[in-house]
Formats: sequence, structure tokens, C-alpha cells
Amino acid sequence: MSAAGAGFAAAGDPIDSWLAEHGTDLIAWRRAIHAHPELSRQEVRTTELVMSELTAVGLDPRRLPLGTGVVCDLGPAGEPRIALRADMDALPVTEHTGLPFTSAVEGASHSCGHDAHTAILIGVAKLLAAAEPLPVGVRLIFQAAEEVMPGGALDAIEAGVTSGLGRIFALHCDPRLPVGTVGLRSGPLTSAADHIDLQLHSAGGHTSRPHLTGDLIYAMGTVITGLPGVLSRRVDPRSGTVMVWGAANAGSAANAIPQEGRMRGTVRTGDHTTWAELEPLVRSVVGELLAPLGVRYDLSYFRGVPPVVNDEIAVAMFERSVAAISPQAIADTPQSPGGEDFSWYLEHVPGAMARLGVWDGFGPQVDLHAPNFDLDERALAIGVRALAGIVLNATSAAG
Repeated sequence: MSAAGAGFAAAGDPIDSWLAEHGTDLIAWRRAIHAHPELSRQEVRTTELVMSELTAVGLDPRRLPLGTGVVCDLGPAGEPRIALRADMDALPVTEHTGLPFTSAVEGASHSCGHDAHTAILIGVAKLLAAAEPLPVGVRLIFQAAEEVMPGGALDAIEAGVTSGLGRIFALHCDPRLPVGTVGLRSGPLTSAADHIDLQLHSAGGHTSRPHLTGDLIYAMGTVITGLPGVLSRRVDPRSGTVMVWGAANAGSAANAIPQEGRMRGTVRTGDHTTWAELEPLVRSVVGELLAPLGVRYDLSYFRGVPPVVNDEIAVAMFERSVAAISPQAIADTPQSPGGEDFSWYLEHVPGAMARLGVWDGFGPQVDLHAPNFDLDERALAIGVRALAGIVLNATSAAG
């Protein structure tokens, strides 16, 4: 589907009718959220906006127990239900877009598109409320704290949002896809993302006599190159596993072996089974690399999120909805090495995440989390069509 065809239709089914009347509201909600970004677990203003807009159309939304985030059921009573999820939080990134509705909060911005996700799901809620009776029960989940590990999805799950669900669906903005398209993929869509924090300790000493102490800098170099290398030989390369260091700090003098050093990095994999095996493997390899070097160490391994693995039936339900927009709206999407806490829901209920094209087709494709990230707002209507269509075309929560 071309960008020119990605706007609001004027007539037709309930989705077309709603968008013709309320398409500009989508933009207004997105811009209001964008201008007032809130960091993870601080989404008070955004939660109030969602509560207000859903209550205004007769729905009965509930705040999640920690005070931010919203859950709302609608449609026929009984189970199983279809769930639609949007994340709400912003990033600790200063915005540099120059937009008229740029972030009014220093050091925070919606540089990942969560403002769009929330606005889209508000629109879907209002559309579905106006389209009653629905063919299947629906649960709307406006989730806090996606941008922190291990993710606010765990808070929502602990509050019971996955109880009684048959399938769950979500969208995420993708600046690599043109507006008017939705990227679909069965199987792994994102990767698990774990963090390593390795602290090394030595007696220290003079660089002229490294044999009399534990050479901490040499030990750090051994692990910096050795751990990624050994993992590449111990893990199936088809799993998409990659280990990368992001920080390494030690010492200040050229002629002194330091006593303390610290290294931090990430380990990512697209394979769920590999993810379960990574921590003991990393601990074993680090110990073996450092054993002959006379340094002590403390290794902290933080498990992040599992990979998003899309259910085949759920992807087929997404595909039917997107194809109804236009056969050209369906796009392929590769597996991403990034992490996404939507994966926690998939530990409890099958579902799928799709990639929402937000590139205008003309300017640069600015990546997510960049301070100058922006999106083509015509994508908001595409997002509403994709999610609402799943519900309106369903015969049951199983598809």
C-alpha cells in the first residue's frame, strides 16, 4: 500500500466510518502524549488520559495495582478473550526533532513510538465500543514500563491480565517500513536480551613486574575478546546469539596495574532454548578464562526478557486483518536483535506482535531510540485498522 493510500477512508465498514469521524482525534491523542512523556512506572498523566477517554465512551477501565497502566474488558462476557496491548512509557532521551509538540520534559521523549501505540489503542477502544455487539470478548492492556528490564509486562501479568485470554496482539513502530505497511513474521520476532556486569579484583602493582601480581588489564582483555569468541563456538550460530561489551573501565596511570576493573555488556539470542542455557554457560566460560590469571572476580548476570516468538495462528489472524486494508499492506520483517517485554505475555498465552510502518518514504529512516526519531502520523489509522480488524473479523479468540 502506498503512503498516499494510508490515510483515513470516508465510508464503508465500521472501521472506515469511525476513522472518517475520529481520525484527527488519533493525532491529537498522540501529540498530547508525545508532548508530555513519562518515564517507566511514572506514567501518571498518560494513565489518566487513557482512563478518561475510555470512560467517556461508557467503558469501565481499571488502573493496574501499581497505579500506572490500565486494563479494560469489553464485548461478550466469558472466556477466552482476545487481548490487545500497548506500551505507554517514554525513554530517558532528550528530544531533538523540533516538532511543534516536542517533549516539554527535559531528558525524556517518546523516541520509540509508545505515544503512537497508546493513541492507537485508545482509538481501537472507542471504535470497538461503538461497534457493539462484538463477535468476541476483548481485553485492552495499556502497559507501563516496557523500557526497563525485566519489563512492566511482569507487573501486568502478576495483576492477572492474562487470565482467561485465548490470544494476545500488539504493534510496534518500525521506521524501516513505509507507512501503509505492516510487517508480519511467524516464529521469533525479537531476541532475548540479558545484561552482564563483571567486576575484577587484583592486588595491583607496577607494570614492570606483572608476574608478581594479577595483571587485571590483561585479564579484562582476555574476557573482552574471549567470551564472545568462545560463545560463538559453543552456541549454535542459527540461534542468532551475540555477545557485545558496552563498557570497560579500569586504571588511570600508564605504569600501574590497577586493583579494580569493571566490564558491562549484553548477551542476546533469538532462540528460547538457548536463552535458558546462557547464564550457566557464560559463568563457566568467564571462570575458565580467568582461572590462570591470578585475578578475582564477581559476575552479576541479569536475565532480561525472552524472545518474542509469534504464534502461527495469531499471525494468520493479523494477516487477515492487514490484507483487508490492502494486499500490498502486508510486508515481511526480519527478526530483530532487540528485546521486547511483550514476550512475557507469550509465556502464558499465544499471540503475535507486528511491525507498524512509520517511515514517510522520503526522509531518512531514523532508528528507534534516536533523539530525532519521528513517525508519519498516517500510520495511526493503519494501526487502528490492523488491531480492530483482528477483533471484528474473529469468530473466536482462537481465530
